[in-house]
Amino acid sequence: MPTDCISFKKTGYFSSLICDYLDENPELQPFYNRFPKLENFKEQIEEKQSSVQVQSRTVLVETLKKQYQNIETSEATLKNIESLNSENTFTIATGHQLNLFTGPLYFLYKIVSAINLSNKLKYTYPEYNFVPVYWMATEDHDFEEINYFNFKGKKVHWNKEASGAVGELSTDGLEAVFDLFSLELGMSKNAQYLKILFKETYVKHQNLANATRFLANELFKEYGLVIIDANDASLKKQFIPFMEDELLNQTSFKNVSETNKQINELENQPYGIQVNPREINLFYLIDNLRERIVLEEGVYKVINTGISWSKAEIQKVLLEHPERFSPNVIMRPLYQEVVLPNLCYIGGGGELAYWFQLKKYFNQVNVPFPVLLLRNSVLIQSEIQAEKLQKLNILNEDIFLKRHAFINKKVREISNVDIDFTEQKQQLKQQFETLYKLAEQTDKSFLGAVKAQEVKQLKGLDALEKRLLKAQKRKLSDQVLRMTDLQNELFPNQSLQERNTNFSEFYLEYGKQLIPELIENLEPLKCEFVLLKIK
Repeated sequence: MPTDCISFKKTGYFSSLICDYLDENPELQPFYNRFPKLENFKEQIEEKQSSVQVQSRTVLVETLKKQYQNIETSEATLKNIESLNSENTFTIATGHQLNLFTGPLYFLYKIVSAINLSNKLKYTYPEYNFVPVYWMATEDHDFEEINYFNFKGKKVHWNKEASGAVGELSTDGLEAVFDLFSLELGMSKNAQYLKILFKETYVKHQNLANATRFLANELFKEYGLVIIDANDASLKKQFIPFMEDELLNQTSFKNVSETNKQINELENQPYGIQVNPREINLFYLIDNLRERIVLEEGVYKVINTGISWSKAEIQKVLLEHPERFSPNVIMRPLYQEVVLPNLCYIGGGGELAYWFQLKKYFNQVNVPFPVLLLRNSVLIQSEIQAEKLQKLNILNEDIFLKRHAFINKKVREISNVDIDFTEQKQQLKQQFETLYKLAEQTDKSFLGAVKAQEVKQLKGLDALEKRLLKAQKRKLSDQVLRMTDLQNELFPNQSLQERNTNFSEFYLEYGKQLIPELIENLEPLKCEFVLLKIK
């Protein structure tokens, strides 16, 4: 599978914050711990090793063994779980929602990044073990974000009334989704595998958490992936001191608010803020309910319910039932780093943006801040698409352009008429420079009239250029159509393929070759957007 790369900045799809992070802009240094370079992991290992308690590892391993009781998995995964008891074992974590049938393609890229970084670290630091971990977002309650996936331009949708944590949702109703999806897949060998995989995943598992664990395990078990559901009383028991601190002192709110102020005050860097903290960043979680906890006039309340406690009462509930408290986006990263011996978190641009807001908070509660790594991003091209790109002389940088800019650039390139008036505009400006000097020497009151005439004539040239470009587009309409059709294939709905298309569309074509090729070709520390050409 041949690969090409393009910088994230040149794609035009990544924020200035992420591009500056990848460029190691010194202004961002206060907001992360160590940059993701191989040599920086040695110190990260030492820092994390000194903070992880033996009891924490024991609880983690026992919890994972319990969660894997009813699932067939590989020796590599079982060995990785057992190795977490060792003080020389660390995790490389990524997380994702429980999207139906994995959701968009980047679900795969996150996990491949974690697997490949674990292997790279083992090669570099052979005296340690590194375990790739997929943290399932079982406590999320945004069902509308996960109840569909896109397949060949159509939305495969799960219609269901849902409330509470999505991990607990019954898979009832997914048999009907399976029936519709099956009709779209066809009868090929790869289609048959996808049908079996979907049915085994959703029809044979009672809730979404168990189904998603089964699916991720089926796709990645041979690579030793460990999947964790952190909605667990034993794990949350370890997090009690941090949740109690949150309830009593609002530590995260204070520290993240200060960080947000620092980010907003950076010179010439309009990054914006990804998330804003609540005064209390915990939800109350029981059957079919996940609602925010608020503090009003000394009383703790669960919004949209009649549930309330005094300070002593909520402390008692926390101690007896820590599983009923669920961290939000501000506290979930801390929870992850408390229960895992983790070195690095791998996420997308939006995820890393909110992690940058948390460094001060981690320092305040004395928990090591992980290395932050942007996940691999990929554009998969078929052999036919790659050949078309070459024949049409479309460069890697071209294909990422927004539609209007893409068409204009290519029309200018293939036109036999010069429709770039840059030179003429420059000549016009030089002529007006002479007129400005003449006005200065004779009557300065004419400067305004000269300026108005310059603006008018430049606008006239702009209008002529646009009319000529429009005419050439019509003349070259066949070539323009071929180019835009190709871009549509690679950028469905004019967005990144990885944010739109489901893996099943590619598995249908490439089968079992797909994931091994990703494993072989994605380099997590290279920090470039990858273009893969599959034969």
